[in-house]
Amino acid sequence: MLYLTLRHYEYACAIAAEGSLSAAAARLNVSQPALSNALDRIDAQLGYPLFIRKRGAALAVTPQGRQFVDRAEALLARATSLETGRDMQPATTRLTLGCFSDLAPFLLAPALQTLRRAYPKVMVSYRAAAFEPLIGALLDGSIDIAVTYDLGLDAGFSRTTLFHQGPAAVLSSDHALVERRGISLRDLSVHPLILSDEGLSAQHMLGLFRRHGLSPVVAHRTQSLEIMRSLAAHGEGVGISYAAPHASHSYDGQPLVMVPIQDRDAREPVILTRHGTGPGDPVIDDAMKILTDALKGQRP
Repeated sequence: MLYLTLRHYEYACAIAAEGSLSAAAARLNVSQPALSNALDRIDAQLGYPLFIRKRGAALAVTPQGRQFVDRAEALLARATSLETGRDMQPATTRLTLGCFSDLAPFLLAPALQTLRRAYPKVMVSYRAAAFEPLIGALLDGSIDIAVTYDLGLDAGFSRTTLFHQGPAAVLSSDHALVERRGISLRDLSVHPLILSDEGLSAQHMLGLFRRHGLSPVVAHRTQSLEIMRSLAAHGEGVGISYAAPHASHSYDGQPLVMVPIQDRDAREPVILTRHGTGPGDPVIDDAMKILTDALKGQRP
């Protein structure tokens, strides 16, 4: 006797794609308690949990859960084939998009919406992360394609340049440099700096200064863009950021001014990439083309 229905398999796949019970419930048009009860039944029947559930945190798929979801997606695709009478070839039923964390607030939502319009029957999910975790996820296959800066990818990755992004200096409204239309790294090297401590960001910025023979003083290393903006707004130094939010004040209401850094070698390519340079999964290859058309020239 079968204790799990196709609906149970559909529930598990939706939860894995969305990363939360509430989002999956909204997608499936069922109540969250009903979805939670169904997941309890699946876990009880299988004898192991599909997801790690912690209060206040996103659901994480267990290794056994990932195997179950992959097989469930194949089963659902086969069931669709039987119902429609068409012999469907195995195809991608799940697509995971990665996005560099600083770029995610600007590009992630448009990218997800583009993919979901293009592939209404594919479960599209995402992961935002710093550079090194993002590349690791591409290598292990947990992310299919990613939007990121090209900070030294090797020849094992195919990539398409979307645009080039230059950094800007983040200044308090009364800083001596706010009246300038552009600033050089040399101009900034005599001021205390506020750099992001995320991933390779601080290392990359300091490398740019060293390339010009400059040795600036770093006053602060911050864990987020908004902390950087707040410190800069209060005169703690000059922030440097490749992301430029459309907001002229910090979180606590202090005015800010962003002035472009003009050094050409400070500009970095923002790319769409996947691991592998030969022909890949047709859906993933097609998604690369669709996202390139949608995001090309869309600077933050």
